[in-house]
Amino acid sequence: MIALASDHGGFAYKEKTKALLDSLGLAWKDYGTDSEDSVDYPDFSHAAAIAITSGACERGIFFCGTGIGISLAANRHAGIRAASCQVPDAARMSRLHNDANVLALGQRLIDWETAEAMIRLWLETPFEGGRHERRIAKIEIDA
Repeated sequence: MIALASDHGGFAYKEKTKALLDSLGLAWKDYGTDSEDSVDYPDFSHAAAIAITSGACERGIFFCGTGIGISLAANRHAGIRAASCQVPDAARMSRLHNDANVLALGQRLIDWETAEAMIRLWLETPFEGGRHERRIAKIEIDA
């Protein structure tokens, strides 16, 4: 199950992503928002991140205007590795080397064709493991 989340600035791409995931036969759950009316991205990022950390969803694809704010909010949750990406190779490497479990995209920064390419790449790229596991283990810190 893939958690989807957006604020108003990423709503249109979230809706397009639902159709893309349906075409790929992948299950998803929408954690909001449900329109282009102005809202606060942390509300939706937190709800979807909790779904991932609780095990209700395996990964997430989040959207806002830039992908930055919604990823910052998600990364406040232990166990979330949200990568805000603007180019396809970054999306691929976020999975391959960083085992990112959230892809964050900015609707105002990239066209839909690029977003779709990144989503497809991110979904199909496995975590390489090996030396990267040691680095992933160092991300979480005790506050």
